[in-house]
Amino acid sequence: MITAIVMIKADVNRIPETAQEIAGIDGVSEVYSVTGNTDLIAIVRVRQHDELAEVIPQRVNQVPGVLASDTHIAFHTYSRHDLQSAFSLGMED
Repeated sequence: MITAIVMIKADVNRIPETAQEIAGIDGVSEVYSVTGNTDLIAIVRVRQHDELAEVIPQRVNQVPGVLASDTHIAFHTYSRHDLQSAFSLGMED
């Protein structure tokens, strides 16, 4: 599974509608409204890299209210479980 984190600058008057429409796109697993320089963060999960070209520029970026986006592709996922395992290395129970 390939995960991409898409930082989205949106029209502030359309953030809820824009987020809802993006959340309905196949391949988008979550959309967060956030503070800072980015208005929305979309998590995209696809099986092949080629699918990113369909989902992000052809679908997400075409949603009314999306002004710009910046995509980051994840190399590795560190979950809370993975971190707890890493910190317990070498420690005996």
